Amino acid sequence: MRYRVLRLPTAPTAGAGWDAAPWPDVPALAVDRHMGERPAHVPRVAAKVGWDGEAIHVIFRVEDRYVRAVARRRQSPVCGDSCVEFFFVPGTDIENGYFNLEMNCGGTLLFHFQKIPRQGAVRIAPADLAQIAIAHSLPRRVEPEMPGPVTWIVAYRLPFGILAKYRPARPPRPGTAWRANFFKCADRTSHPHWLTWAPVNRPRPDFHVPGDFGTLEFA
Repeated sequence: MRYRVLRLPTAPTAGAGWDAAPWPDVPALAVDRHMGERPAHVPRVAAKVGWDGEAIHVIFRVEDRYVRAVARRRQSPVCGDSCVEFFFVPGTDIENGYFNLEMNCGGTLLFHFQKIPRQGAVRIAPADLAQIAIAHSLPRRVEPEMPGPVTWIVAYRLPFGILAKYRPARPPRPGTAWRANFFKCADRTSHPHWLTWAPVNRPRPDFHVPGDFGTLEFA
């Protein structure tokens, strides 16, 4: 799986929606492969990615049901909520570790770095988390669960300068490649599911498989 990351002519404004500039000119990728048995509920999930000289910009749009968000503190286990996730290596050297940035539908963030999957995860420091600009269309807390249907959006700006504090990383240039995958989950809702962009070769749901990441190509 490959996705071309376009350099944005202008940075998205705070709170910009899916149809706001510059996103209409950016192609979307689909997070539409399920892990494990096919779930009873399969949300329609799309993401767009762009970049500028200082940051990578990511936006997700989810056509969903059975939506829930109860994790409210940063670095809480948001994967139990209605959640979208961006796992990435700022380069192609997966042996030097990867980042997992997870966000529930209310904009609550978990952001870790880990060299070995599921071992010794390093929490990104609060001062670095504070540099990530986040927008979300739903309230921070969604409880009780919303049976839906509902469409929700989360978006964020992630400065490149944060990444080099945790592993070797340089800002991309045209032609740079990163390894990455995109996910959707809802582990502790009434209709759990585990969806991926790039296929993951595991019989049971597991997102921490950097060897199966796809490729982001910066244009």
